[in-house]
Parts: sequence; structure tokens; C-alpha cells
Amino acid sequence: MRPAPTILHLDMDAFYASAEQAAKPSLRGKAVVVGGLGPRGVVATASYEARRLGVHSAMPTAQARRLAPNAAYLVPRFSLYRTVSNQVMELLGRLSPLVEPLSLDEAFVDLEAGGTADDSASARATGEGLRVAIRAVTGLSGSVGLAGSKMLAKIASEQAKPDGLVLIEPGTERELLAPMSVRILPGVGPATGDHLRRAGMTTVHDLAEAGEAELVRLVGKAHGHGLFRMALGLDDRPVVAERDAKSVSVEDTFDVDLHDRVRVRAEVERLAVRCVERLRAADRSGRTVVLKVRRYDFSTLTRSETLRGPTDDPTVVREAAARLLESVDTTGGVRLLGVGVTGLADYTQEDLFAQAADARELAQRALEHLAPAAEGGEEEAAPEPEADSAEQLAARRWPAGHDVHHEEHGHGWVQGSGIGRVTVRFEEPWSAPGRVLTFRIDDPQLRPADPLPLVRESPDYSSWPASLPKSRSSGAAASEGGESSP
Repeated sequence: MRPAPTILHLDMDAFYASAEQAAKPSLRGKAVVVGGLGPRGVVATASYEARRLGVHSAMPTAQARRLAPNAAYLVPRFSLYRTVSNQVMELLGRLSPLVEPLSLDEAFVDLEAGGTADDSASARATGEGLRVAIRAVTGLSGSVGLAGSKMLAKIASEQAKPDGLVLIEPGTERELLAPMSVRILPGVGPATGDHLRRAGMTTVHDLAEAGEAELVRLVGKAHGHGLFRMALGLDDRPVVAERDAKSVSVEDTFDVDLHDRVRVRAEVERLAVRCVERLRAADRSGRTVVLKVRRYDFSTLTRSETLRGPTDDPTVVREAAARLLESVDTTGGVRLLGVGVTGLADYTQEDLFAQAADARELAQRALEHLAPAAEGGEEEAAPEPEADSAEQLAARRWPAGHDVHHEEHGHGWVQGSGIGRVTVRFEEPWSAPGRVLTFRIDDPQLRPADPLPLVRESPDYSSWPASLPKSRSSGAAASEGGESSP
């Protein structure tokens, strides 16, 4: 534990939904739900307006529609979210060399390592300055927690939501934690929480009073020891600048189970290409290809193949995934497919042409072995893949919420599509709410477009945070007091 609250935790507020509201003037102040829109879709993020109606992340979209039938339901735009995330992470990097990203919208920062804070006053000033900078650069709000440990900084940012700042003064940790639910502590999920509840422990105070020996008896030595320390407010984990990814993967859940083997293989190959795109975006390569198949009965199978060397070649990954599929029975139907690459490295094996050729040869041999010959010497015709409906094709080409450009009307976003039509609202982040027009889905003047920046003219923060107080003497006048939120 540190004697000063110099660990900062930033959590952007309802990130995906807030970004969509900032991009779409007509949705500001309204319920917005971002996630999968099919029958098996899941909510990724809900705006605060939607949360007041009972919608929350990880909820099935079908349930969300029952709770908030008039909300705007949008397909995620990860290119926009990554762009905004990069802007936020750049600001954090100006505060300290030790920034530990947890996701696109969440990170820890060691302010002491960056020399931007050494006491409560300077830490508060830095946190407030960060919130101002984030809003100026991205147009979005973030909540900031400040404390002497990572655990307490994260708890503080949760208390600060939305759009606030909470600072926990060192020395007040046990008093603050005591009345809180045991679920507030890292590593205490539903199962552990229920186990502790049955033992009569529902608050952090109960854990501290029970003692280390009792917790070890209940949940095991390693977990019990850590749980007791956290109940006392003790957390010595450092902020780690590099969180090395162990794998890169993509997966899709299908609205209707796939039965056609040709369609399943085509989807696996498509996912393999997307996986490699993510791999290359991270400047990585990998040695082991993993296939994930969830069948109609929810049973999940995984298969893996380790290559001769790390690769980021889409042909190699695609053909390896296809070979793995041959060992999986998909007769009853497939509801989810995923392709991943593990064993990541920072380099790619230089000569992969022979490996790709070997893979193609093995795949060809497998196909020749599996393809049965019909009587009379003629090969049996491959089954036709399941055809997508016009509605499914339109939804894929024009996802709800995604950007479009019309040669006459300019920039807009898709409100919805169906019956051969696509409805577009024409507006920009800095405009007034725009008008709505409907077009044929094959209108030659309408095309997909890239997202616009959320802020028309981003201010220059190249010299930031030079003006922030960095010492006890200069920061003392900035703010006083302990836990607070504006």
C-alpha cells in the first residue's frame, strides 16, 4: 500500500453507447443498446438511459428488447471505439510510462512513476485534468478513481460513475470497505460469493472478522490468504505497463444453427481470415491454430494444431482451421464457431511458402480421401450451401448504426433495413439531428463509409500535462479533502 493515492484507475462511462450517442445527435439523451441484434445476440453496452429501464451488459438482446422496446439497437463499430481508445491511451501515456490497459475503455496509471503526483492534492488535480482532457479530445466522459492500490482505485472509479472522481485517502481503506458486499473484492464471483454467504459472510467486515484461518478453511489456502489481505485493504500489485496477450481469436454466434457442411467450412475460413487481420494489427504471429465449435446441444469442442513456426499468413491459418474442422462432427447443427491463434511471437517465420504448400497438399489429400465416388465412376456433387435470405444479406451489408455516405445527401448512419430497403438518418456528430430517408439496398449512390471523428476540431494537447502540479507545495492549493466526487 502506498502512503499517497498515486494509482489512478480510469473507466470510460458506458463507452460504446456513449460513443454512439456522441456520433449521432438524434440519440443523445435516449436509450441506446449496442451489441448483437440477432435472436442470440448479447448486449455489449447500454447507455445510462437504457440501464434505468433494466438493460445491462451480457443480457440477451431479446430480453433487452422486452425491457426497452423503444431503445435504439446498434451493431458495434469497433473501428470507432479503437480510435477513441487510442486517443485516451495517448493522454494516459503523457501522465506516466506505467499505463496498464485492461480493455479499450479501462486502464490503471502509476502517477508516481510519471512524476505527476506525489500527494492527495496533486493526484486530485491530475485526475481532474485528465477528465477535462478526455472530454476535450474525445467528447466523452470518464470516471476516475485514485487510491494507494489498484484494488481501491478501481473501487473508487466505480463509486465515481458516471462522470466523476473519487479519491480514497490512505488510512481510510478498512472503514470504507467494511460495509461493502464481498462481491466488491477481486476474485469473488457468484460461486465464491454464495459459498461465503452460506457461511454467514456477506460484507467485507465479515471477512476481516472471520480471520485468515477461517477463510483458508472455506476457500483454500491461496484464495483465502489473498481474500483476507484484500478485506484489510491490502493490495501490493504493481501497475504493469505491458500486458502480453496470450492469444488472438474471433468467434461468431449464428442466429440459426448451421447444418450444411460447406457453409460451416466457409464460415471457419472467413473467421480464420478475420483472426489473422487482428493478429497483424497487433504486429504478432502465432504458432498454434485453435478451432472452437459449439454444437446445437451447447456442447463445445476445441481442436488445435501446432505449426512448424509462428505465422501470420492467412492461407496457413485458414487451411489449418479447415483441417481441424474435418475431425469435428457437425451433423446436428452448429450455433457458434471460433478460430484463434496462440503461442504468440513478435516475429514471423521467414520462409512460410513451403509450409503453406504442405498445408494445401494435406488438405487436398484429405478431400480426395473423403470425397465418395458415385456409382458409374462419377463424383458425387457437393451439397449447395444454405442460402441466406434477402433480409440477412441486407442486415450484413447495412448493419444498424454503421456509417454510410450518399452522393447527394452526404454522411449518415443506418437506422435499419428490410424488405429490400435501407433507412438512413443523415447527420454528423457536430450537426443538429438529421432527417431520415429510405433507399433501395442496391442504390448505386449509397455506400458504406468510415466513422467520423467525434470532435470536429480536437484541441492541441501536445504539451499536456506540463501545467499540472507535480509537487506537494504546488499541488496543495489545487484541492483538499478525502473521498469526493463532483
